[in-house]
Amino acid sequence: MKDYITIIGGGLAGCEAAYQIAKQKIKVKLYEMKPQKYSPAHSNKDLAEIVCSNSFKSNLLTNACGLLKEELRRLDSLLIRVADETSVPAGQALAVDREVFAKRVTEEMNQKSYIEIIHQEVTDIKEMLQDGIVIIATGPLTSNGLANQIQQITGQDKLYFYDAAAPIIQKDSIDFDIAFYGDRYSQEKKKEETVEEWKQRLKEQEGEEQSYINLPMNQKEYEEFCKELIEAEVVTLHEFEKREIFEGCMPIEIMAKRGLDTLRFGPLKPVGFDDPRTGRRPYAIVQLRQDDKQATLYNMVGFQTNLKYGEQKRIFGKIPGLKQAEFVKYGVMHRNTYINASQLLDETYQLKAIPNLYFAGQITGVEGYVESISSGLVAALNAVHDFGVGGKNHRFSEYTVIGALAKYISTPNDKFQPMNANFGILPELAGKKIKDKKERYKKLAERSLKKLKEE
Repeated sequence: MKDYITIIGGGLAGCEAAYQIAKQKIKVKLYEMKPQKYSPAHSNKDLAEIVCSNSFKSNLLTNACGLLKEELRRLDSLLIRVADETSVPAGQALAVDREVFAKRVTEEMNQKSYIEIIHQEVTDIKEMLQDGIVIIATGPLTSNGLANQIQQITGQDKLYFYDAAAPIIQKDSIDFDIAFYGDRYSQEKKKEETVEEWKQRLKEQEGEEQSYINLPMNQKEYEEFCKELIEAEVVTLHEFEKREIFEGCMPIEIMAKRGLDTLRFGPLKPVGFDDPRTGRRPYAIVQLRQDDKQATLYNMVGFQTNLKYGEQKRIFGKIPGLKQAEFVKYGVMHRNTYINASQLLDETYQLKAIPNLYFAGQITGVEGYVESISSGLVAALNAVHDFGVGGKNHRFSEYTVIGALAKYISTPNDKFQPMNANFGILPELAGKKIKDKKERYKKLAERSLKKLKEE
């Protein structure tokens, strides 16, 4: 057997896998095609580039993704540690400065003596598989050459769905005569407060809470905005004729076509806010989330889009507070590659037909940053086991989110679709059902962390 393990792809899953393997003093050859070649959505030369939202979602243990992050912290996940180190204010969520995050991960990879980074596109893995262990972690934007070979290896004729990313705006171009800071519910007027007391509290909070900027809309503004979205020009891409868009990243213009109130009950829901200008709940609200440590850039929450760039500037500029908005990055739509893992992989992310080949990241059908990191860690631990260093085969308990995700992607399913971390994939609690959702999630989290400790 070769004296190293090959990893293809220097994204979140690939870097996590490389770190976990190098910890065991096993050599890693990590292939990353950047900067020689970039995907349509990538632009940063560093590893672990984040191309969509900068949020790693909730940190709360009563949230499945928050629990997954805690599981990974306890397993010494490099990527979660770096995310914690490069975090920016985001309320109860973990959001990162994407540029600093990618730079730090790249530094960590370069500092590990057991990791060799090879900047080269891989289109043929047959030779790599000869007497060697390979982990494919090329993510949702796998190049056509490698995707074609994966199709041959797996016997699949369908290997993708479509995803979309939101625009990023420069903060100093936002009109704060209209916009205001605050998390949901944090600036809603309390029953016991007078209007004067409430406005004074909001003023005092302005310097403290800057992770979210809110843009209120009245009914007329909202309805005109929806009309513009429905009639807007989208980017025409030949491959998109038979696209399948993952519901979790539905482009905002498609949501608008599903009914006039769809956005108002989705990403533009006004619940938990009062407009400081009127003292009343707005008809709809657009949220911007801090995207960098300096709080100079904000991304549009829920505004993944496939609109043409000119249309984005024109239509999003009609949102109250964004008339003079400067877009540092427009939203893009791109292909997401994934295999039918439910038929092909086991709970260790190993390809059943080829025991020395593993997959990790969103190509396996886990959806999300933290979920991808989780799969990279599991694939790496099992690759180390197969390498012969020792230890046990790592099949995590289905009572943990790590194990539940692995079980989900490896359980036969004729209608297999990518999956985020959620409590619905965990086994139910024993005994009488707990009606209070928060209490139920708390118990699930306690059980998960207890199981993880036992492993």
